[in-house]
Amino acid sequence: MAPLCRRRRAMLAVACLLALKRRKRPWVSPLNRQRRQHGDFYRLVAELRMDSERHLQYFRMSAEKMDELLSFVGPELSRQLTNYRAPIEPRQRLAVGLRYLASGESMASLASSYRLGCATVRESVHMLCGAIEKVMKEQLLPAPTEGGWKEVAQRFWDKWNFPNCLGALGGRHVAIQAPPNSDSRALKDKAPSSVVVLALVDADCRFRCVQVGDFGRASDGGVFAGSELGVGMADGNLNVPSDRALPGAPHLGEAPFVMVADAALPLKTYLMRPYPGQHLSPAKRTFNYRLWRARRVLDNAFAILSTRWRILLRRTVLHNSDTLVVAACILHNFLLAPDDNQRLLDENEESGQNMEPVKSMGGNRASRAACNVRDTLSSFFMSDEGSLPWQSKMI
Repeated sequence: MAPLCRRRRAMLAVACLLALKRRKRPWVSPLNRQRRQHGDFYRLVAELRMDSERHLQYFRMSAEKMDELLSFVGPELSRQLTNYRAPIEPRQRLAVGLRYLASGESMASLASSYRLGCATVRESVHMLCGAIEKVMKEQLLPAPTEGGWKEVAQRFWDKWNFPNCLGALGGRHVAIQAPPNSDSRALKDKAPSSVVVLALVDADCRFRCVQVGDFGRASDGGVFAGSELGVGMADGNLNVPSDRALPGAPHLGEAPFVMVADAALPLKTYLMRPYPGQHLSPAKRTFNYRLWRARRVLDNAFAILSTRWRILLRRTVLHNSDTLVVAACILHNFLLAPDDNQRLLDENEESGQNMEPVKSMGGNRASRAACNVRDTLSSFFMSDEGSLPWQSKMI
């Protein structure tokens, strides 16, 4: 019995020592206890609200828009009050999350400046991105409808002179890094990894469809074919309007509604890409110019997106990088304004930083029907009804 008693006493002593050690560990770091005196939220952020220009540069949105955003996502950023410590208030979680998106700073850096724990900063970013997707996606990235497609097509014709256009389609890479203790083999491959963002953009640089999640190391050929948009267009179940005559040119027959893209995507009856080759006829060169002119809204949209949310130009370390990118696109639509667009495009041109385009998102084989649709549009752009006064100078 004596050895057994000694063993029990030893185990009890070890348990007591561990309990004492846990008690000595502070619940809040001494530096973080000075959050209200020295933390950026209580000092810098409060001062920024009195300087609209600096507030816009710091958060990439105005104080008024930030308050409006808080009214949507605030309830999702709340935590229950406990007897141990007061929770981080929603406004502070919003500030930390937006600053992470806007600056691309490391979470350790934000934790230091806001006097928060790294885990709290990470949790705030996760909570904010999840709340934006949950609360705002239905309104700002709604499912496509026939009426919505027609509005987009009319706007493309009015603004960019491309008929029956459902939007500009393309993809970009977002660099990611495996989070600590990640079990994902796809993220632990050699050297930099990425996820692919496939987006459809309307005539005003607004995201209409966004899909994130295909790993950049996977075969690019299946990105579009395997996407919800690609499958939906192929199956004809996305409420796309029926074929109709091109503006003022019924003699050319009815044409389908199409998306415009570059050579990274395949030619389909519903997806137009440029004519390949160097020595092209004037009609084909004109088609390529008109398609490029309509498609550049996609480049502009991604330029605005990444210039506003600079985390997309850094290597993000998050378990939910897909949600982060979708949230950034939703915020892009939420903040979209012509004056801001031009300012951000000018800033992007100065910096020269852009998201890397996806080089191939589908096979190059095209059906005869798809080639016929492209030829019909090419003829329309050369006709009296569809030509532009300056197009011959641009080719």
